[in-house]
Amino acid sequence: MTQYLEFEKPLAEIEGKAEELRALARANEEMDVADEAAALDAKAEQLLKDLYSDLTPWRKCQVARHPERPHCRDYIDALFTEYTPLAGDRNFADDLAVMGGLARFNDQPVMVIGHEKGSDTKSRIAHNFGMARPEGYRKAVRLMEMAGRFGLPVVTIVDTTGAYPGKGAEERGQSEAIARSTEMSLKIGVPVISVIIGEGGSGGAVAFASANRVAMLEHAVYSVISPEGCASILWKDAEKMREAAEALRLTAQNLQELAVIDRIIPEPMGGAHRDAKTTMASVGVAIQEMLDELKDKDGADLIKDRRQKFLDIGSKGLAA
Repeated sequence: MTQYLEFEKPLAEIEGKAEELRALARANEEMDVADEAAALDAKAEQLLKDLYSDLTPWRKCQVARHPERPHCRDYIDALFTEYTPLAGDRNFADDLAVMGGLARFNDQPVMVIGHEKGSDTKSRIAHNFGMARPEGYRKAVRLMEMAGRFGLPVVTIVDTTGAYPGKGAEERGQSEAIARSTEMSLKIGVPVISVIIGEGGSGGAVAFASANRVAMLEHAVYSVISPEGCASILWKDAEKMREAAEALRLTAQNLQELAVIDRIIPEPMGGAHRDAKTTMASVGVAIQEMLDELKDKDGADLIKDRRQKFLDIGSKGLAA
């Protein structure tokens, strides 16, 4: 059963009425509701187009957080073969908020690393809602280092509200772990490809997205802080998250203008959760295109390309 967002309530009513008519027809075969149901379907389709034709930044945040959006594990299962998970940071523990391992992408060996939020209450708790602890970032450093040693491209899948801010994480060096992961992303001499599939929050996202090529799904968001956190700091009122979302310029469209990301991957009408299979196929095409763009570069060129990309961030937007 589809979960509707707050701004989708009118759509929920129309689609609900259409389903009620069909349920009545199934219970009473003599009823003919085909025309009425078709009319409601057409009305719902038009309303869906109207709602998603000009989403505000805050509504994009809501879509990016939709619980039915495909998550990291879904993408790995759909796009990669021979996935062999690698666990632990060889120092403290294994962090289930970060998953990664060796795999093949279109028969090319790669290292894939990503944030996993979980898909139900039990798995969300196990994966800490995708908020990684220091050991998660140190695991990522270990896997990136391994990829660099064996010449494997790194594909990262970003979907996190941010790094876990708990006391234990801070005691174990959260900021240092994030910095080491960012550093490793920048210095390894292999292609690094990143796709932001939902939320890209703060340094927790940058630690995986310091890549040669960064792509975002059409309704994903990427920001230094969540709108609620920003509103709490600037206005001492988390309810001003709509204004904060506008100011943060966190949409894929804003970030492409600023050269923070390189491409936008289109989503099906109504968001990735309405057609996960098509969304994941589009992500697969984008990953292959980005890998092809980098395949002829040697290690030194890849490092130079990556660093120059980050030096250029904001220049296009400022020039405009």
